[in-house]
Amino acid sequence: MSSTWLLTSAVSALLLPPLNLLLVCAAGVLLRRRWQRLGTIVALLSLTLLAALSTNAAARFLIRPLEEMTPALISPQASGAQAIVVLGGGRRRDAPEYGGQDVPRANVLARLRYGARLHRETGLPLLVTGGSPDGAADSEAVLMARVLCDDFGMQPRWIEGRSDNTAQNALYSADMLRQAGVSRILLVTDALHMPRSLRAFSEAGLAVVAAPTAYLGHGSLQAIDFIPGAPALRDSHYALHEWIGMLWYRLAH
Repeated sequence: MSSTWLLTSAVSALLLPPLNLLLVCAAGVLLRRRWQRLGTIVALLSLTLLAALSTNAAARFLIRPLEEMTPALISPQASGAQAIVVLGGGRRRDAPEYGGQDVPRANVLARLRYGARLHRETGLPLLVTGGSPDGAADSEAVLMARVLCDDFGMQPRWIEGRSDNTAQNALYSADMLRQAGVSRILLVTDALHMPRSLRAFSEAGLAVVAAPTAYLGHGSLQAIDFIPGAPALRDSHYALHEWIGMLWYRLAH
């Protein structure tokens, strides 16, 4: 298991909902012993914010600006790209319906589906990228290649299985592609994840054409979007993770 991945996961849990707001609420409860009014305000505000972030309305408020940074790809054939790169994004362990094998998570399947579509439209070779930061035997890239082969009837030309994060996805993929004479790519990942990914791959020296998929922030709001629920909290968590990641990239680079 990668120590960097473990540390990043721990820090993310502390900075992102729901844990960060639950810790603030707990701090508010402790403050009430000495400053009752202040502690009550802190605890109530944290719970109110947690409830708000659990609504689709708040999630879309966080998601939409990120997704609008990279519009959908209109004409992949005219992009001038030489290859398609599909980013990994986690695994589901020991899937019983697949004989106990690890399989890509649902968001990765959406990326693979769109990558397969682009491959059929353009004929460009595929690269899948994703390592084993959690210490699993097979890299995420191997799982992705298996899905492309078994379920979409296509074989990626490159399998990059060393990377632990998006920045390494970019660096290691760029190394493999440069050896093959590839300098311009179609990059496939979630629309929400695309701004950070685009920056990482551009800094790795590749000319990148964004091919975002799995949009979450589109559509008009309805009354039900103001009712808290776990899926909306997950989307808010994802969006805040990307905002913090973009800030970190700016500070680190």
